Amino acid sequence: MSALIIAIDGPSAAGKSTLAKRLAKDLGFTYLDTGAMYRALALKVLSEGTDISTEAALPELINRTEIDLVETGGQPKVLLDGKDVSDKIRTPEVSQMASKTSALKVVRHWMLGLQRALGQRGNVVAEGRDIGTVVFPAAEVKIYLNASVEERARRRVDELRKAGRQVSLDETLREMGERDKRDSERDLAPLRKADDAVAIDSTALDAEALARRVMQEIRKKPLVN
Repeated sequence: MSALIIAIDGPSAAGKSTLAKRLAKDLGFTYLDTGAMYRALALKVLSEGTDISTEAALPELINRTEIDLVETGGQPKVLLDGKDVSDKIRTPEVSQMASKTSALKVVRHWMLGLQRALGQRGNVVAEGRDIGTVVFPAAEVKIYLNASVEERARRRVDELRKAGRQVSLDETLREMGERDKRDSERDLAPLRKADDAVAIDSTALDAEALARRVMQEIRKKPLVN
């Protein structure tokens, strides 16, 4: 297989991470979780109590922040200033802050450079909210993954409860609706389907069926043997 970038975009809990990890493993590609990068910065903002009401404080914070994505024992890890924060970034509080900080120009400009640098490492499966529209607009394969907001909220509740957090479906549904609105209506790199992306609804698909569906699209590309 020749060099290939697979871009997967979509809202929270649409199944992007599960799909991207599966494809990366099956294809022997690098998994690039751009959402986790925003979450890592959001975790630092929260832990330091940084005021993001203006962007004045963010350049200083960014200048002393290092974020990297690595694999350890076949498992993707998110490093913030050299420390593994893979579990700490998966909370509703971090999710909401990531949505807020990702709307800021200084943050998106910095992240764009990091993400493109990671993409230059080789074949990648990248997932996020602006991968096919902004980060890798020339990606050979673009998927826009969605699901009903009710199904996405249910998935997120299951994920959080398995991690030991007590959350309600109604509250999660409300927070997800707020984030969807904020992500799709922001002026800078809003969440949207790229014109040349294939739209797939994962509401009724399990992980196996979804991976098969996307592999059908990947195999249509002349670069794929």
